Amino acid sequence: MHAFRSHTCAELNKSNVGETVRLSGWVHRIRDHGGVLFVDLRDHYGMTQVLCDPDSPVFADMEKVRSEWCIRIDGNVKARDESLVNTKIPTGEVEVFVRDLEVLGAADELPLMVFGDQEYPEETRLKYRFLDLRREKLQNNMKLRSDVVTSMRKRMWDLNFREYQTPIITASSPEGARDFLVPSRLHPGKFYALPQAPQQFKQLMMVAGFDKYFQIAPCFRDEDPRADRSPTDFYQLDMEMSFVTQQDVFDTIQPVLKGVFEEFGGGRKVDQDWEQISYADSALWYGTDKPDLRNPIKMQVVSEHFRGSGFAIFASLLENEGTEIRAIPAPKGGSRKFCDRMNKFAQEQGLPGMGYIFWREKTADAVAQELGITVKEAQAKLKSGEVAGGMEAAGPLAKNIGPERTEAIRQQLGLEIGDAAFFLGGKPKAFEPVAGRARTTIGDELGLTDTNRFAFAWIVDFPIFQKDEETGEIDFDHNPFSMPQGGMDILESDPLSAVGYQYDLACNGYELVSGAIRNHTPEIMFKAFEIAGYGADEVKKRFGGMVNAFQYGAPPHGGCAAGVDRIVMLLADEANIREVVMFPMNQRAEDLMMNAPNEPLNEQLRELHLRVIPQE
Repeated sequence: MHAFRSHTCAELNKSNVGETVRLSGWVHRIRDHGGVLFVDLRDHYGMTQVLCDPDSPVFADMEKVRSEWCIRIDGNVKARDESLVNTKIPTGEVEVFVRDLEVLGAADELPLMVFGDQEYPEETRLKYRFLDLRREKLQNNMKLRSDVVTSMRKRMWDLNFREYQTPIITASSPEGARDFLVPSRLHPGKFYALPQAPQQFKQLMMVAGFDKYFQIAPCFRDEDPRADRSPTDFYQLDMEMSFVTQQDVFDTIQPVLKGVFEEFGGGRKVDQDWEQISYADSALWYGTDKPDLRNPIKMQVVSEHFRGSGFAIFASLLENEGTEIRAIPAPKGGSRKFCDRMNKFAQEQGLPGMGYIFWREKTADAVAQELGITVKEAQAKLKSGEVAGGMEAAGPLAKNIGPERTEAIRQQLGLEIGDAAFFLGGKPKAFEPVAGRARTTIGDELGLTDTNRFAFAWIVDFPIFQKDEETGEIDFDHNPFSMPQGGMDILESDPLSAVGYQYDLACNGYELVSGAIRNHTPEIMFKAFEIAGYGADEVKKRFGGMVNAFQYGAPPHGGCAAGVDRIVMLLADEANIREVVMFPMNQRAEDLMMNAPNEPLNEQLRELHLRVIPQE
């Protein structure tokens, strides 16, 4: 028999009854039923119940065993009584009577329990991540991650892509985040960098004639952590193709990701048709460039209904250039209680409040005022049907702008009795983030968001440049390496209106994919950087390898990268990316388990010709 096991803890069933078997694993739970010990023995594959009573030669030793001890047992497989069968596990029809026991690894008192779903502070979980990972949910998440990566890889190979590896130690290159720098021992005073992405290398591969590339690529960025972003490193499905248009990239990656979500989505609906929404429309309708389309709410511009109105705040605001008023429709939100709650939400976001109108059945007070009769008479007329009830607009805004304007707003937004609308005004870039969060909150609180769905949309037509309103300086708004739509003509005639062949894929409020058709023409590239204030010499210095390569017959090319961690996070229905990363950092970019970052030895610093300046 094998030294440690004849079967895993998920393999035994009724066909094994009567066999002598050997199992190894961890003690998941121990139950003492009047001198009979029942132990759930767990390994990576599953669970088997083993039992031991005073007739066993190792009963005294088994009494000493505690949770999470790693043990080996030999025993006889027995069928459980029908009334005791556990249908929740594959081995639930049998149990193993223990004849021999070996303790492979005893365990100290546990800082966190593996059995059950108890909550522990994140610092404890990350310091003892090796124990945290024994928990069923984490085991399942990591298996899911492995399966997703395998599926991605297979799907890319099936599309005739080949996998190539790019360097991990390279030159520093501005990609929009901070680099992790690596000092060179052989070249004192000089530094390598860990790649923020394989961006330049995969483009150089296209110049070299490799038509289709992909890689499950590690990327390194010194970023502030968020729930959906690691502060140090992450993995992405990276791909690039030659002789392609933007639509070709969509048509290639879309079935790969759709297939992954259908395979691992747990039966949740996966959108089949992925809408293409311009960056400008996404900001207008959803207040973000990564909209959650499970929420049907679309914001609209309603400036004309407030221009010159009795609501002085909005009316005077609209006299300033570049301002507008937007409405967030709220179907089923037409109660003062809900409107007050959303007004409080706006104050928590740092705003004075959020204007609102809600529509309700016309009250007797309103009828009395309208007809010049008493409230009691109005109640009688409404009850008898002599006067139709209809609807009325309520709330401070409605009183200020009057019935004609409120009715025009209602018709524009398609709202009815029991609905509401919320309003924000100013320069769009200033209020859009709050408007986007308000839209999400409204959709969630009113039950409008379909939580059993993966909703995808391509966000396209990203602006290439932005102008600083105070200094008048022009800089890149998004990826500087995207090919501008219109090429050199748009850069020479109206660069601020230029949009790029650049795109993101949004799903359920997260950015899953980012990519572009690359600017492979040196003249257009130099012109784009010139507009943003970078001379040709600086471009050659920063991106010399790529600029040099483009002088030698560069093909049109483009691609994208899909965030593996974020995709798995969505599939696992987790709100925090650390739940799907094997050994994540904490919020301060610290590895509490390995004590990183730590102070280097003086010998190491001397070898690298470095000196650490103490912080004051």
